[in-house]
Amino acid sequence: MIGGVIHLDWKVIVNAVIVMACISLVFIGYKANQPMTITGAPRGMMLSLALIGPIYSMDYTWVALHPESFLAKVIAPDPDIPKGVTGASWYEIPGVWWNVVERLSWTMLGKPHQGCHFPLVNIDR
Repeated sequence: MIGGVIHLDWKVIVNAVIVMACISLVFIGYKANQPMTITGAPRGMMLSLALIGPIYSMDYTWVALHPESFLAKVIAPDPDIPKGVTGASWYEIPGVWWNVVERLSWTMLGKPHQGCHFPLVNIDR
């Protein structure tokens, strides 16, 4: 009896994780195929975008949603951290996160480096 309940709980948890992963992939696939709101950024630091972009996007989203948290106090101020999203509803958080991903992508891609003479991209909105 107890084994059956544990088995049922395990199946529910596994199925919930699979459904959440599928929903996340559909959301990312949909948003990635939409036009970006920041235009005209040149190419730049692709490796840093791939390696630290996912970490920064989650941290910056957390800091934007919880400006009084410990993480917000130890992260340096950055213009890519959205303002005014404190208290966002659960269904608004994926949109906030995607906005952070988009802004970080253009910041990392648009940073000038030696040998690159592209102009800077203004990401202020």
